[in-house]
Amino acid sequence: MRNHRTTRIARTKWTALALAGLLLMPAMASSQPAPRKNPEVAAKKRPVGSNPAVNPKPKANPTPAAKPKPAAKPKPKASERALPKPGSPNFALRVLTFFDDMYRGRQSKSVMTMSIKTKHWQRTLKMRSWSMGTEYSLVRILAPKKERGTATLKAGKDLFTYLSKTGRVIKVGGGMMGGAWMGSHFTNDDLVRETRLSEDFVIKRLPDATFAGVPTWQFSLVPKPDVPIVWGKIEVTVRQSDAQPLRQQFFDEDGQLTRTMTYSKHTKVGNRTLPLQMKMVPNDRPKGAPAEWTIVRMSEMDFEVKLSKRFFSLQRLKSL
Repeated sequence: MRNHRTTRIARTKWTALALAGLLLMPAMASSQPAPRKNPEVAAKKRPVGSNPAVNPKPKANPTPAAKPKPAAKPKPKASERALPKPGSPNFALRVLTFFDDMYRGRQSKSVMTMSIKTKHWQRTLKMRSWSMGTEYSLVRILAPKKERGTATLKAGKDLFTYLSKTGRVIKVGGGMMGGAWMGSHFTNDDLVRETRLSEDFVIKRLPDATFAGVPTWQFSLVPKPDVPIVWGKIEVTVRQSDAQPLRQQFFDEDGQLTRTMTYSKHTKVGNRTLPLQMKMVPNDRPKGAPAEWTIVRMSEMDFEVKLSKRFFSLQRLKSL
């Protein structure tokens, strides 16, 4: 769209051309050449701004540059992609990779209760926990009051316990790894072990079955010879609808069932589905012994929390 000045220049040029044509007509009719004008004089008479060499026409806007293509989205992990068909060669491996990565690489803050029943006593602890992947975690007891402040820190392969009553920090050594964690049926070794079902075991698919009223896939896992694992075999059961875990059974080296972990209350939290309740039952009790179990229930979960390795320190263990 022309501006006012461009319109004025165009009108001046058109007026000059029309005037020149009128002046040339009598000369052409008489066949007499028109007198040559002095260029200096003509330049002086030329309207200001009418010289195209000095004042070129405004150029049209250049073609706008193409918008940059958005950056390619990173490829999802194998555990985040759709599972292959059950008959494919890598089906079992992919299912167990999904299982392994369910909590790995995540930062979270949660509130949970842990109910423990043994043959001697029964109690419930309320705890707050922070975790970053499977290498870092910090758990602090909120209730009951007499145990409030007692905490456990896991940093890599190191495990520490802070006793709020005495103000002491104890590093859990090798001889204590098989001990019960906070009196539960989980051991200290359960917290620090970084076993991956998809990498550390030879996997065999078992016949499909129904568990808890739903169709499931079942797998038998035997430790690889070079992996130090105390179990002789683990059997894993996942539901077919979404590969969520339902049960793990742990067998000793003699093939005897030692303990069973069941998963329930699968709930969508944010953009993922997780079992919010886990129950551990020991199976190596004498016949007729009272039932024992440990149940962990998640009541609050926050996956948007931002944590760093510095958060999981001995100073933090004592100051919470």
